[in-house]
Amino acid sequence: MNFECGFCASVMRTPSLRRRIALVTAIIAVGLLTIAFHAGRRLADRSLELSPADLSAPHRKLLGSAAEDDVEPNRIWGDKCSKSDIVITQGPTSPLPNGIPTYTVEIMNACVSGCNISGVHLSCGWFSSARLINPRIFKRLRFNDCLVNDGKRLVNGRTISFQYANTFRYPLSVSSVVC
Repeated sequence: MNFECGFCASVMRTPSLRRRIALVTAIIAVGLLTIAFHAGRRLADRSLELSPADLSAPHRKLLGSAAEDDVEPNRIWGDKCSKSDIVITQGPTSPLPNGIPTYTVEIMNACVSGCNISGVHLSCGWFSSARLINPRIFKRLRFNDCLVNDGKRLVNGRTISFQYANTFRYPLSVSSVVC
């Protein structure tokens, strides 16, 4: 079946009307490209500016800006280890087939004096995952208390990693360790 529009056929036969339509279409296209270009420049300019929130983000550690709850090791007085010897990094990975975002977490013992740390507990809120996590690697015991490596020692320099899937990223921080 071939349906033809009588108006469309008459437009295509009139060269001056075709030129007008082509001109209007070109003007609209140029206008949209100009708007997109200027919007992109504003976004690019804005991305170069740093706000105070960017500087205090938890994934950044700047010299001279330690928060009150950060615990720095005091090696002078003979402390073997501290919470700050456990380094947690996490970042997005490819989503599950159903579209749920996934994140990879790496928990590392970065103790410089060679200490093996055990009983690593994290503050993790109501942590949950749509992807199964080996409970010997990471499990939530109760609200805001997650256990790493089944409480066993994490050898100096070793990293434990796992992936979880949730609609948002959970903030994870070390709450306690056993030296």
